[in-house]
Amino acid sequence: MDQTQRFKFEDLRVYQDSLVFITFVFSLTKSWATPYRYTLADQLQRAALSIALNIAEGTSRTTKDFAHFLSISRGSCYECVAILTIARNEKLITGEQYDMAYETLQKLARTISSLKRSITSIRTSSK
Repeated sequence: MDQTQRFKFEDLRVYQDSLVFITFVFSLTKSWATPYRYTLADQLQRAALSIALNIAEGTSRTTKDFAHFLSISRGSCYECVAILTIARNEKLITGEQYDMAYETLQKLARTISSLKRSITSIRTSSK
């Protein structure tokens, strides 16, 4: 595919990193027992997807709306932390898996916050 035909969100590092996290989540949850697969696993997968999807959708909107979508994306990072904490407590994941996911989510949340500050400062300086 010609690089000039790409959507602008595809070049955002935070979007690319969120796709890696989604792959990790799907891999992590595929072996969970049935009762958890349809509750926690499903919710974790949807929250992980929400991180990337809100970044992607937000780029098609105004700067103000994009900032809002980034807030939702960051909130989905927090939701993932809560779900992963429950999964660890239920012994669905190891402490090492939890730590790896937690570190990734902290990085994603920080990067999303930085991107939001960046686009917000551009918007306010152009007024």
